[in-house]
Amino acid sequence: MSSSENVFAEVIEVAKFIDEFRGHYFALPSYQEKIDLLKDQIEHALEKLDAIPIEKRESQDEAAMYLYLRGKLLDVSPAYNQEAERLLTDAVKLNSSVVDAWICLGTCVWKRGDLDKAKSCFNSGLEQDPNNKQLLLQLSVLERRQSISETEVENPVEIINDCIKHVKEAIALDIQDGISWYILGNACLTAYFVTGCWDINMLLQSLKAYKNALKDERMKLSSHMCYNCAMTYKYFEDYETALSGFEAAELLDPDLNGLEQAFNLYEILEGINSFLQDLNGSPTSSLPAVESLASSLASVDLNPIYEKATVNRLIEGPNLSKAVTGKVLFLVKNPSEIPIYYVVCDSDRTCFVITVYGIRSTAIKEEDQVTLLDPFYHIFDFESRGKHYQFKSLRMDFLEQLRVNGEIVSPEHVIHRSMYPQLKEA
Repeated sequence: MSSSENVFAEVIEVAKFIDEFRGHYFALPSYQEKIDLLKDQIEHALEKLDAIPIEKRESQDEAAMYLYLRGKLLDVSPAYNQEAERLLTDAVKLNSSVVDAWICLGTCVWKRGDLDKAKSCFNSGLEQDPNNKQLLLQLSVLERRQSISETEVENPVEIINDCIKHVKEAIALDIQDGISWYILGNACLTAYFVTGCWDINMLLQSLKAYKNALKDERMKLSSHMCYNCAMTYKYFEDYETALSGFEAAELLDPDLNGLEQAFNLYEILEGINSFLQDLNGSPTSSLPAVESLASSLASVDLNPIYEKATVNRLIEGPNLSKAVTGKVLFLVKNPSEIPIYYVVCDSDRTCFVITVYGIRSTAIKEEDQVTLLDPFYHIFDFESRGKHYQFKSLRMDFLEQLRVNGEIVSPEHVIHRSMYPQLKEA
């Protein structure tokens, strides 16, 4: 082996270590701290590369290797590096078979916001190696970003489906890799929002993926993993687990807004708890329009397959072929806007909260009459930070489950592409 080949081999090992360290070392709270810790190794590797005489890197393959490695090392920083893009572009022109050069070039141009070119680079790499796990993962993460781009895309559902497909292909290559499962969890949670928050199965798939990710010991120190998993529990309405998750993420990385997310959720729960305790503990005369409430709700026409019910006659979980009608009393403020929380009173004058997904807040107003078909019923009863939360809740996931003043929700109120949670990348 020539001296230049020895140097290339040494630098390649450094580059591999850098990749592994960046991707899996979570003990440091910030990405920049990781880069600072690697700075000396990067500078040493660059010195070794530059010490190779020009005549020792005159062959096309050697020149390509030199350009690729130098570009890769310069691109370690989170900021876009124009010189790195130039070097990596020249490298793939000289030798298009260097798969990692395509990965590096795609990542580099992504930093300056050119997602289309980045995707083209990753696809070029896959032409050389269709079973490259890192390429499949990078492509999946990029497609997730494309599906929620601020610039409206024509086919977000198709893009997020491709995203899930590519990460599943990566998992098939290494089922033990926690990063791959983590990326799948992010993809499924995003798919839930891209499709309008109607497919709760995507939330279940997201939670399953995150749980598989945690089987990889390295992922247990990931603040981003902790944060995103908490976000999924929040929309799954496991509030107790979500709160502890956001607070744990805050401890791992104070730069995340885990504490803010927890505070917002506490405010929502406090609002619901306060409204319902006051209403259900008050004389009926204090309820708005209570004198006409029972008679007006009893007159609702329903499909014969549905049995009229009140909240106190429901069972925990799904209640198929049951219909609950109530009067909307209050809208509970939610800083994230999804879901929409309403305090409702039924014909037994029992007050409860409904959470509605996939529609705009303009679809339901205070004093509207709502009919909830096949509702999912849950009694919340838990303590957090010394506060006891106890209330009855109905969750509405599907548009077909809801009638407002006896009518199906107008299409103008339906959200086809919902607001997206601010997920954290690894």
